[in-house]
Amino acid sequence: MSTKRIEIANKLVADFPTGEARIPELKEWSVKNGYSSHAASFVWKRENRVARGLFKIPNETEIKTGTPNIPLEVLATEVAETKTVVPDTTANLMMTTDIDKMVPDKFDGFVPWGYFKEIKSIIKSKMFYPIFVTGLSGNGKTLNVQEACAELGRECVRVNVTIETDEDDLIGGFRLVDGETKFNLGPVAIAMERGAVLLLDEVDLASNKIMCLQPVLEGNGIYVKKINRYIKPAKGFTVIATANTKGRGSDDGKFIGTNILNEAFLERFPITMEQPYPALSVEKKIVLGSMEKYGLVDEDFADKLVTWAEVIRKTYFEGAIDELISTRRLDHIVKAHTIFKDKLKAIEMCTNRFDEDTKTSFIDLYSKVDAGVDPMQETEETEEEENSDNPF
Repeated sequence: MSTKRIEIANKLVADFPTGEARIPELKEWSVKNGYSSHAASFVWKRENRVARGLFKIPNETEIKTGTPNIPLEVLATEVAETKTVVPDTTANLMMTTDIDKMVPDKFDGFVPWGYFKEIKSIIKSKMFYPIFVTGLSGNGKTLNVQEACAELGRECVRVNVTIETDEDDLIGGFRLVDGETKFNLGPVAIAMERGAVLLLDEVDLASNKIMCLQPVLEGNGIYVKKINRYIKPAKGFTVIATANTKGRGSDDGKFIGTNILNEAFLERFPITMEQPYPALSVEKKIVLGSMEKYGLVDEDFADKLVTWAEVIRKTYFEGAIDELISTRRLDHIVKAHTIFKDKLKAIEMCTNRFDEDTKTSFIDLYSKVDAGVDPMQETEETEEEENSDNPF
C-alpha cells in the first residue's frame, strides 16, 4: 500500500511544484492519470492540512512512517522548549465547511450567444480579471457565466446581492453553532481560497456596504480582523458581476431597487459587457432546445414565438411600448404549452403579469403572426367555462 502511495506522491510532486493541492484538483488529477478519484485521499488528511481546503503532499518518509517528516533540529528545539505553548484559538473559532464540489451542472440545451465566448476565455485563462456584465432581464447574463464554469470544470460561487448585503454576508461573521459561537467564512473568502469564480449577481441592488470588496476587486488579499487572519486569493480566482443597469440606477423605473454604485467600485472592473438578447436564429435554437427538454417539440410554434418576440422588442426599443418579451419568458411559454397543450392559453397565462392593455396588444400581435390562433375564440371558451360553473 505504501509503495502505491509513494508512486502517486512522487507523481503529484512533479505535477504540483508547490507541493500543495486541493481536494478537487487531486481528484481530477487522479482520474486524468488513470487512478480512481480517491487514489490520492491519503493527501487530504488532517495532518497534511496547511490552510482551509489546501493540503501538503507528503514525501516518502512521511508515507512510510505515517507521521509528518519533522527535521531533527526542529525536534531538538521542541524538546528543549520549556515554555507553555499557547494553542492557536483561531481554528477553534471557525466553523468547518467541507464543500467537495462547487462546479455548476451543465445546462441542458444551452446555446451560446452574446459574450459567452469572451467570458469563457477569461475564466479559462485563470487570470484575475473582473468583468461587469449588464443587460435587460432574462437574456442569459448569469447563465452564460455558470455555463462557462460548467464547461471548464471551474468552481463558481454565486452570491445574490440585495440592499441588505454587507461585509458579514460577504467576508464572513460569527454564527451560533451547537451552543458555541463560531466564525463562518463568507462566499467571497471561500471563493478566494479555492481559486473559484465569484459571481456577484444583481450587484446593482447593493448599498455602499459593497465597498468592503475594494481590495478583493484589486486582486489583493483581505485581512479578516475578527479572526486575525489574512486570506490571499488562489490562482484562478476572479470576479464577475451581473446587473440590469450599469450601476447608475434605473431612470425608467423598470428596475426598482437598483442603486447608483460608487464610482471607485465600478472603476475596478476593467471591462463592461453589454449583453443583448440573442439573434433570431440563435433564439429559435434556444426555444427548440427548451421544447426538447420539456418533451413537446413544435418547430412552427418555435418560429412564430421568436418572430413575435422580435417584433415586440423592436417596438420597445423604438419607444412605442414599455414592456417586452424576454428569452426567459419564451421558455416559460414553452413550458406552459407542454403542460396545457394550448398555444394561446400558454401565451395568455405567461403574459398575465403585464397590464391589461399590454397583454391584449401582445396577444393580438401573436394572432397576426400565427393565423392559426383566434384570441376571440379563447375568450368565448373562457366565458362558457365560467358560465357553466355558475348555477345562476
